[in-house]
Amino acid sequence: IFMRTPISEHHRLCSIDTLRGFALLGILVMNIQSFAMISSAYTFPNLHMDIGGVNLVIWTLSHILADLKFMAIFSMLFGAGVILATQRRDQAGQRTWTYHYARTFWLLIFGMIHAYFIWYGDILVTYALCGFVVYWFRNLSASTLFFIGGISLLIALLIMMSAGVAPADVQQGILRDFVPTSAEIDREIAAYRGTWSDVQNARLIEALDIQFAGIPFFLFWRAGGLMLIGMALFKLGVFSATRSVKFYIRFLGVSGLIGFPLVAHSAVQLIGKNWDPSFSLLQHGGVYNYLGSIGVALFYVGCIMLIAKKAIWHTMQARLAAVGRMAFTNYILQSVIATGLFYGYGFGLFGSVERWGQFLIVLFIWAFQLWMSPIWLSKFRFGPLEWLWRSLTYFKFQTMHK
Repeated sequence: IFMRTPISEHHRLCSIDTLRGFALLGILVMNIQSFAMISSAYTFPNLHMDIGGVNLVIWTLSHILADLKFMAIFSMLFGAGVILATQRRDQAGQRTWTYHYARTFWLLIFGMIHAYFIWYGDILVTYALCGFVVYWFRNLSASTLFFIGGISLLIALLIMMSAGVAPADVQQGILRDFVPTSAEIDREIAAYRGTWSDVQNARLIEALDIQFAGIPFFLFWRAGGLMLIGMALFKLGVFSATRSVKFYIRFLGVSGLIGFPLVAHSAVQLIGKNWDPSFSLLQHGGVYNYLGSIGVALFYVGCIMLIAKKAIWHTMQARLAAVGRMAFTNYILQSVIATGLFYGYGFGLFGSVERWGQFLIVLFIWAFQLWMSPIWLSKFRFGPLEWLWRSLTYFKFQTMHK
């Protein structure tokens, strides 16, 4: 058995909620590209629609400031959340694993529904699969967690780089898989502008590809490694904004000085090579952003913790924390809004909105969620999906109204 009520508001860490809300909004900057355009345009933006002028500026800023950065924060927070959610149960002598595995099982189910019926770019399945494993590392020391997490990140990097030393025929196969022909691009656009059945068939293929290729060969190792690092940072008090101001200034200084030059160099390289697939896939063109994104993510962590510690920008902090407390609901809501705008069973804008227009949509969704989340939480204890997830986890309907 395990405790049948979730953590109370009194025991929540507002700094973590704020950071989670910040990351939830930030991740939409990258996800909007997959909602709005062919899947390969995420990696090769010159394959689909204009990439000059303001569109190039938006791609460059997105690459430097967002690509892989907010996913890294989410992964670290997931690891921290495993410890935060199990601590009081461990202290109470509860069978923590039953709670954790029930919670993670339902996350997996929600992720499968999201991937196969809403948007193929789902990350919840990855987090659930990693969650089944990283739970068993939660009692290790911070230094050991950093070491194992680093090894996991290295495995993902080596897998990514292995394409460059593969036999020539394998390399050609990789290029064929990742770089669509004009006819394939036309078919993808037609599918996502088509009927529910057309969209569903295309979505199924993309979701299967991510789950059977992307997760085991990249996402599991990167996300899992970052979760372990998140556990270590939580144990060191980084996410609770309890370290000194001097610590956080040094923290964001070091991480920023490491991260930003690497991701800026990545952007310069990719633009200079005109996003050449051979360079990106076979000549380690993604390495600088892979490594630098962790530094930039940690820079953001330092900034948010410093803001929380200094108790400034109260209104924005409160709104971001509300978005973070409803992160599950808001994440799925972003998918529902975006697919409704871009897919054929909605407004059918797929493949017709350039990057500058996509960013305007992002701003609209940000404004809506920052406005809506505090209003909802003023009346209810949880977001609707958070309530459902908790009720299923605890085998008991949770009290919704305050």
